[in-house]
Amino acid sequence: MKPIKVLFVCMGNICRSPTAHGVFQHLVNEAGLSEQILVDSAGTISYHAGERPDPRSAETALKHGIDLSAQTARQVKASDFSEFDYILAMDFDNLRQLQRDCPEQYQKKLQLLLQYHNDEYLDEVPDPYYGGASGFETVFAMVELACQNLLTKIQKAN
Repeated sequence: MKPIKVLFVCMGNICRSPTAHGVFQHLVNEAGLSEQILVDSAGTISYHAGERPDPRSAETALKHGIDLSAQTARQVKASDFSEFDYILAMDFDNLRQLQRDCPEQYQKKLQLLLQYHNDEYLDEVPDPYYGGASGFETVFAMVELACQNLLTKIQKAN
């Protein structure tokens, strides 16, 4: 069976999407599904390409037992739209950018990550970049719950 591929996307690929990438990879590993589910992250802009995750994201994740140090920021590329099964944006701005860039036949793959969160009033993962440490904790908690629910959905579907 072909592996399921999941891509998390924010603007620069240094805060939110690396966190989601790390959390989801951790959950996939814990479930023993690392051969069946492949995980990556990217940004809609190339500004931070080649950089490691923001130190505050990395520190927050590490507090929760998740190591982001192997990740490197990259920009979404055209082949991602055909290659990935789930392309999950952190917010509406990045979702709209993905929708503009994505060929029509792959549009159904594009979603907001928080569609998988239990709080129906949450739709966007806030960008913690310009805030304090509490913003990174908030992002982690939101992403963790959404990723747990996403993994459950994928497991039930396959």
